[in-house]
Order: sequence, then C-alpha cells, then structure tokens
Amino acid sequence: MEKKDFTSLVIKPIAYIHTDFPTKFGIPRQGDVVSSLTGTIIFEEEYRKEGILRGLEDFSHLWLIWGFSDFDSKKEFSPTIRPPKLGGNTRVGVFASRSPNRPNPLGISAVKIEKIITEGKESPIILVSGVDLMDGTPIYDIKPYIPFSDAIVDAKEGYTAYTRNKPLLKVVIPEDIKEKIPSDKINSLIEVLSQDPRPGFHHDENRVYGFAYLDKEVKFHVEQDHTLIVDDII
Repeated sequence: MEKKDFTSLVIKPIAYIHTDFPTKFGIPRQGDVVSSLTGTIIFEEEYRKEGILRGLEDFSHLWLIWGFSDFDSKKEFSPTIRPPKLGGNTRVGVFASRSPNRPNPLGISAVKIEKIITEGKESPIILVSGVDLMDGTPIYDIKPYIPFSDAIVDAKEGYTAYTRNKPLLKVVIPEDIKEKIPSDKINSLIEVLSQDPRPGFHHDENRVYGFAYLDKEVKFHVEQDHTLIVDDII
C-alpha cells in the first residue's frame, strides 16, 4: 500500500478564544485547576454557519485543539524538557509532558460549556469556563467531551500526582489593592495566585514577580511561610 504524504498538511484556525490573560505567565497549567476562569470562542467568518454546532448543547464539556500562540518557531525543539512543577531541574521526554516546546506546537484542553449564543453578527459564540489559554489563542478543532470514553478512572498520572498534591499558597491582597480589580474577577485571581505561578526553580522571597491579568499587571512576592502577598496591581 502506497504511503500518503502528510508533510504538506496545512491546518488553519477555525476560531480564536478570548481570555483574561494577555500573556502566558500566570495561566493555570491545567484548565480545571481554576474552574472560574472564562473564555469566549469566536469563530472565523467562514465557520459562522447555521447548524455548525447543532447537538453541542446536549453536552456539558468539550475538547479544544489549539496552538501555542506564543511559540517560538525559530527555537530548536529538544527531546527532553524540564517541567516547572518538578523544580526545573528534572528532565522528562517531551512526549511525557505538555510543554509548548514540541515538534508541532499543539495543545488540548477540556473546558466546560457555559452558554452557546446563536444570535448576533458573530454567532455562533461559545462561552466556556475552566480555561488555561492565553487571549487570542487559535482554535484548530472542537470536539465534544464524552465521559464514558474520555474519562479513564484508573489511569496513572505519573509525576503529575506529585505536582497536583502540592499545598496551595495563602494569598493576601490588601483591600486598597483589591479594589483595582473588578469584584467578579477577584476570586479567580486569588485561585490563580494560590497555585503559585512562579517558575518551578524560583524560590527567592525577595524577588517581585508580575504578570498581566485583564488590562492590569499584578505584582507579588512569596514569603518563606508559603504566603503570597500582592504588592500592587498596576
């Protein structure tokens, strides 16, 4: 049987997702870690077709196949990577990770469907929660999440068992600083911070970190007692 040539396969975005994270720093490393984070999926014009989402309303979750939009195409891919949550010193194979530094910069996320909007100029629009994507991330495909086949209850979780069970940080945001963030976004921010967004190999309590959230920059440091203090929101 003649082998087909897939080396010239071209895929293009069907949609883009809009989230509260303009940059990748601070984004939860898995979507269900902070379930309150939301996103809006806007389809490209050629896919705004009547009936294209018919039946999706009967599902609660879906899979997003997406591209790492902050991927450096000029950077040579490495066969091993250092997962941040393993301290940044332990290497594992790239295919034993979800690192963006891979041969094809594709990611997958399971998200919850909050609402499907079928009216309006840009419809259909899907509102989702439990997102772990940067604002403007291209979506290449969408598939319904099917519990009986997609959830394998006795699956082994490898080194992620260690990272998942690490204690959360205590987050302190002074009241005058807290007022700089919309009240409906505060809890999500606290959840994000409690996961410790620092690189896994950084443990300097004197170092101030910052990441973009909404249209602000959140500045914080972490003390030795595992308390994260927000120094300012600019």
